[in-house]
Amino acid sequence: MNALSIDVEDYFQVSAFARHISRADWPRMPCRVERNLDLILRMLADHQVHATFFTLGWIAERYPALVRGIVAGGHELASHGYLHQRASEQTPADFYHDVTLSKNLLEQLGGQAVLGYRAPSFSIGAANLWALDSLQQAGYRYSSSIYPIRHDHYGMPHAPRFAWRPAGPAGLLELPVSTVRLLGRNLPAGGGGYFRLLPYAVSRWALRRVNSRDGQAGIFYFHPWELDPDQPVLAGIGLKTRLRHYLNLRRTEARIHRLLGDFRWGRIDHIFLGRA
Repeated sequence: MNALSIDVEDYFQVSAFARHISRADWPRMPCRVERNLDLILRMLADHQVHATFFTLGWIAERYPALVRGIVAGGHELASHGYLHQRASEQTPADFYHDVTLSKNLLEQLGGQAVLGYRAPSFSIGAANLWALDSLQQAGYRYSSSIYPIRHDHYGMPHAPRFAWRPAGPAGLLELPVSTVRLLGRNLPAGGGGYFRLLPYAVSRWALRRVNSRDGQAGIFYFHPWELDPDQPVLAGIGLKTRLRHYLNLRRTEARIHRLLGDFRWGRIDHIFLGRA
């Protein structure tokens, strides 16, 4: 059983667009998250799969019906913060305020405890492990925020590849997105842009390797906007950002269908916290 997770944010809220779209402009942007999340919830229902939704507080506040739909579908409601700010760019006080605000908001709207958190852009690493203490203080049980790979914007390549407690036995549980160990390096195996950029067979092989060779449950993620090839195309962004964001959007929905059929999936809290 592998853990499926969705980072609920809209296309204009991705970190790569932060220099082009200010948070003050968000209310004026055409939102597409409702359409995309409805599609995902139908897909999961068709495959009888339950997942974990790391939901942005800003989205939840404006579209409370989405939160209710997630809960009604039997899925886990988790936090992606309130304003999609990188943990590495916040002070401890600001970070604690953000994760507390989003947790309280989601719990009020969803009517269930919010136990999990994923930092935008996997922005918890060696330089800000204090963030895990803040999460524990705010009442979270686990984080999925440290990606043990090398990346130009995030990553802690020497971190453990599977569940661990950075602060010791009494500390918060960290659940990294899946990687495979190959030629002395950790390579992504848990979705995101790599799932769109590389052939589907690569992701299937990698996840099977995590299950069979490592004997571990995989953790996979994607975003609602990755299933939306008709989203507005922003002008003025660099070639690398354009490729990362827009390439193969038309193929993602079919690939997710294949993924749901090729593996067994469940919620993070059920698999790792034993909350069946």
